[in-house]
Amino acid sequence: MWPQLYEWISLFIKWFHVICAFAWIGASFYFTWLDNSLKTPPEHKKKQGIKGDLWAVHGGGFYEVAKYQAAPPAMPEQLHWFKWEAYTTWITGTLLLFWMYYFNAQAYLIDPRVMALSIHEAIAMGVGGIVLGVIAYELILRSPISRKQSVFIPVMLLMGALFFYGFSQIFSGRGAFIHMGALIGSIMANNVFLKIIPGQRKMVRQVTAGKPVDPKPGLEGKRRSVHNNYFTLPVVFLMISNHYPMIYQHPFNWAVGMAILLISAYIRHYFNLKHSGKHQPWVLGAGSVAMLSLAVVISLPAATLPDNNSAIQPAMVNSEAAPLSPGQHTVMDIIEQRCSSCHSSNPTDDVFKVAPLGAVFDNWQDVERWKERILVRTVDTGDMPFLNKTTMTDEERKKLNNVLRSNAGS
Repeated sequence: MWPQLYEWISLFIKWFHVICAFAWIGASFYFTWLDNSLKTPPEHKKKQGIKGDLWAVHGGGFYEVAKYQAAPPAMPEQLHWFKWEAYTTWITGTLLLFWMYYFNAQAYLIDPRVMALSIHEAIAMGVGGIVLGVIAYELILRSPISRKQSVFIPVMLLMGALFFYGFSQIFSGRGAFIHMGALIGSIMANNVFLKIIPGQRKMVRQVTAGKPVDPKPGLEGKRRSVHNNYFTLPVVFLMISNHYPMIYQHPFNWAVGMAILLISAYIRHYFNLKHSGKHQPWVLGAGSVAMLSLAVVISLPAATLPDNNSAIQPAMVNSEAAPLSPGQHTVMDIIEQRCSSCHSSNPTDDVFKVAPLGAVFDNWQDVERWKERILVRTVDTGDMPFLNKTTMTDEERKKLNNVLRSNAGS
């Protein structure tokens, strides 16, 4: 029952996480569009302290939205805050990281071909890397570097590349990508928690007390909101990348990932410009061409790649490992016949040219690493091999279950 229950819990956490992310990203997109689309109001509204307004039609009705230059004369009875979208997205994302990648570190996070780690070492490095990245971002943002875009943007790109490369040298490809996504998501949540919401609370207190509103917290909040807006498309890409091993299993996965993050942020820039009344289709066109070109380059045959593609080389086999038992030999025979066409360092399948999920079963050590997932997918749910393309029999599934769930398979 446990493997099925584990999958159900994973599904519910991921479902909740996606719902929260929709709300957060939707709010980010809407308010960026709203702020960029505000028009100079009529003179009588300016006298009321209104900086800009906007008319819209939606859902069978007309809406008028106004933004004050600093603050309204008095606080309204109801004031809507936008914070729990961010907090719940980060909380559920953190739960998902622990549930899928830390509780199953041997399968999803630790790749002996990259670095041999214990579970506790991998978790410590993952959490430590995320915390260190948030601190580094915060230090950069509080330094003079952040005041000049021509310096700030290259520094942020360099920081991202260093962390992405570092994760790729420690974890599996899939683990590296999910940790880069967790780092960016944590930076975004930190912006909301540390500056955006506290700044808004300060403004509310000042208006309530009838004091002049200090514009600095609002300006800092807007600056960080803009950062979060540009982070949205990159972080969404990182969250869905675990479905596409041709990216995270690429020999230069960190560089491919960084290129996609940069291109997606650049594409987001097109929409921000458009909402400001600056229609520059060449920005969108250039981003689309760059993404297509990258896809073509990383799809080149492996023979055209440099030789240092250690990320997709077979795992090292310990020559002193104990000989396989008869049951283990049986499992390896089934794996070789029914699974290895897809799940090997060099797949021969006509569709899957890179091992799905990065799951490679070249030797018994690999099978041990992925044992729980093999049991879930071939025995408990029976959905693997994919569409039973290699015609695994019920008898073979029983043998996998008997051996892998017995002491002989542990």
